[in-house]
Amino acid sequence: MKDTVCAVVVTFNRKQLLLKCIDSLLNQTHKINAIYIVDNNSTDNTPQLLYEKGYIKNTPQNTKTIESTEKTMNNITIKYIHLPENIGGAGGFYHGVKMAYEDDYDWIWIMDDDAFPTKTCLEKLTPYYHLDDTVALASLKVDLNNNILYHHRGYFNFKKGLPIQKQITPEDTKVAIKDIDMASFVGLLVNRNAISKIGYPKKEFFIHTDDLEYCIRLRTVGKIKLVNDSIIKHAEGSVKGTFKKTVLGISVDRRPYDKLWINYYMQRNLIWIGMKYSQNKISLYLTIIKNYILTIIGIILFDDNKYRRITFYTNAYIDGFTSNFDNKKPKKILYN
Repeated sequence: MKDTVCAVVVTFNRKQLLLKCIDSLLNQTHKINAIYIVDNNSTDNTPQLLYEKGYIKNTPQNTKTIESTEKTMNNITIKYIHLPENIGGAGGFYHGVKMAYEDDYDWIWIMDDDAFPTKTCLEKLTPYYHLDDTVALASLKVDLNNNILYHHRGYFNFKKGLPIQKQITPEDTKVAIKDIDMASFVGLLVNRNAISKIGYPKKEFFIHTDDLEYCIRLRTVGKIKLVNDSIIKHAEGSVKGTFKKTVLGISVDRRPYDKLWINYYMQRNLIWIGMKYSQNKISLYLTIIKNYILTIIGIILFDDNKYRRITFYTNAYIDGFTSNFDNKKPKKILYN
């Protein structure tokens, strides 16, 4: 094994962040072999900018099919993969990991377009490539102010049926390496031998918990190691997508109505994961019922558009039980 590394970066309408991510990858102290950019049909002229910067040799000619173009810069292969529609991060990672695996890279480095590996990020992972039973390595994830994002690395807890994550602790970050159960798709380096056994990320999820589900599969074939001196920065970790609302002296976090569609995928996908992997179905059903009741109470007490919100969440729960992956459904319910 030559330990070749291919980074898979999924992007959608964030061309300036993407440029910063590419620059971070090109300037690693341990040279990367390839960068695969998977574009979810961006509408902000992402391919034109990549072409102008010299990262790709031509822009997509047929936007109705999957199209790719490849260029070599300083012995680093840059492949741009244009998808004909936005199929979410899960769909993008499915195609990117699949292509990198089929192109015979030994390690596949998964990340979003707003992730910026520090210069020594990959170098710090290399000593642990061949630890016994290790199938993936995760960098320590921080926000743009270098605050550790503890909730993006952690452990499975199926005691209540749903795969609730227990996040890493400050003590976990004070050792060189630590066994963990899951890491988000921001700086997760996966060995091709594991991919040969478990397959690719679940494209049907669209967004949210695709990384959790993939890590559940990874843990069936080996160990995931957190490497604490390998640092990756994440811009999204610095942005809060909720707001505080207070009623009768009770203050809670709520999602704005125009961003509520995101919550559908989290609820549906978590229930699907619970149905597939939980070994305590009674606890699973009780937890889901309790969560649903609390969700409805929260909507009644704190939210606007109550009927649509209740319809929205009810469909998310039902679709998780029935494996309905109509990913255009949430926006239809909320905004049509």
